[in-house]
Amino acid sequence: MLTLGPAITWIKVERPTIDLVGVVLGSFRLAGVLLVVAAVLGVLFGVALIRARRRLPAPPLDEVSLHLGR
Repeated sequence: MLTLGPAITWIKVERPTIDLVGVVLGSFRLAGVLLVVAAVLGVLFGVALIRARRRLPAPPLDEVSLHLGR
């Protein structure tokens, strides 16, 4: 009897390609999202600083001052 080895099945696979346009557009999208997040956080932080400084009492007038603000 003639015995054959295991059968080999060949599968054709396409060559991988790089989608350069997709990479560039994806990086622009990521940069845009990060820009919006940074702007929102900056505005919120600025508003928080302004509100915190408005809550502090005004500094007392020192004795050397001319008291022009009264």
